[in-house]
Amino acid sequence: MEPLASRIRPRTLDEFVGQEHLVGDGKPLRAAMEKKHLFSFIFWGPPGVGKTTLARIYAKALGAALYELSAVSAGKSDIRALLAEDSKGKNKILFLDEIHRFNKTQQDFLLPFVESGELTLIGATTENPSFEVTAPLLSRCRVFVLEPLSQESLHAIIARTDAAPTKDALAWLLNYANGDARRALGIIEGALSLYGKVTVESLGQTLESPHLRYDKKGDEHYDTISAFIKSMRASQGDSALYYLARMVEAGEDPLFIARRMVIFASEDIGLAAPTALVVANAVFRACETVGYPECAINLAHGAVYLAQSKKDRSAYNALRSAQEDVRSFGNLPIPKKIRNPETALMKNLKYGEGYEKYDTKSYLPEKLSGKKYLK
Repeated sequence: MEPLASRIRPRTLDEFVGQEHLVGDGKPLRAAMEKKHLFSFIFWGPPGVGKTTLARIYAKALGAALYELSAVSAGKSDIRALLAEDSKGKNKILFLDEIHRFNKTQQDFLLPFVESGELTLIGATTENPSFEVTAPLLSRCRVFVLEPLSQESLHAIIARTDAAPTKDALAWLLNYANGDARRALGIIEGALSLYGKVTVESLGQTLESPHLRYDKKGDEHYDTISAFIKSMRASQGDSALYYLARMVEAGEDPLFIARRMVIFASEDIGLAAPTALVVANAVFRACETVGYPECAINLAHGAVYLAQSKKDRSAYNALRSAQEDVRSFGNLPIPKKIRNPETALMKNLKYGEGYEKYDTKSYLPEKLSGKKYLK
């Protein structure tokens, strides 16, 4: 039997639910379909919010031939094959799901066909295309950002099924789906198949191992670690523990978390509490030797310690200031008195002459003499 999500998939824009900022009256995608405007674009958004559905509706509205590929399994040969196909005079649109899975060479191969108009590209990705799509290809595509579906939109989608969930089950579904219609429909289908009804009990039994949606390479990954770091920086231990718990529950690599803590110990705490680096390194080592689930305790210990420590970014800021001078002036001549006189020639050139162990005169290059990086 055709999957539930496929059976109720919208066929027209008027049936589509959500993403009003793109498909509402006068909005860009609706306008493009109404005016039959053919162009390449990329959908960037979380799972289950309508990327594939909108691509199909767009191609149908323009009367184009749509070819669907997944970048997980497709390659250059698949692109060549669809280019060779007879589209019977129709424009060819390639919908490339998970476009971020195409490597640079594959994207470069695709570029000239998009550039010439031989193919119109619709890419779909859960990851920031600024990082995952090459600049030349990205410059030829418009990026549309899709948002997680609101609870009202999810409710409207669920209402299209014959599931008839109880009031409590509906509330459970809306919370569980977290803006992902495919997720909601998948568990509804499972509950109906296994138990013939959609109740809180049947949904819970269908879901054998609940977990948060968390793309370890996507924005949620970076947003959560950012929130964790910023919470420690603001000395908000409770917030840091919450974001740490989200990462732990999602199965984030503990070494990734610990590595960021080691960086934080020097970047944000620095000279205010030099032992913070010792603690952070100990947490990293504990994660290496202990592993999940117990190393979560080590991470929590370290996170609270770092959050509660006094902060001093002077060493970090001084490094960045020195780097700016290096980039601006290049390798300025090192004063001769602190050069290493390894050979007779170097000694004749007065390398090392005048050096004193505890000299108070600046050792910086002459152009930077007197410069203070440490404030």
